[in-house]
Amino acid sequence: EVGRTLNYLGIQNEVYADIGVAGLWRLQERMEEINSNDVVVVVAGMDAALASVVGGMTHRPVIAVPTSVGYGVAEGGTVALNSMLASCASGLLVTNIDNGYGAGCAALRILNVMQRHSSHG
Repeated sequence: EVGRTLNYLGIQNEVYADIGVAGLWRLQERMEEINSNDVVVVVAGMDAALASVVGGMTHRPVIAVPTSVGYGVAEGGTVALNSMLASCASGLLVTNIDNGYGAGCAALRILNVMQRHSSHG
């Protein structure tokens, strides 16, 4: 949903799928590429630890989207949302559960501010 929203708005983006913390090496292998982007959106379910990990591994703005994916105590995304809200990664922006559209719009706002500042520099 984030990617589709940004595509619709004319913003080039890259989707990195299946790089969660359960296979941390997959994330580590992609961090240089991820850090080459101006804004990072992390979409994660279950315990949503990915948001904190990425937030600690990048200096880019990070928008976190908790998903309703999970079972049992994941409670339809409530656990992921609370985990992201309680993250120790400073400056993490968190949307509501499954709100990829909102994350895409927030990324656009950040990119617009960055572009405005770079054109006045």
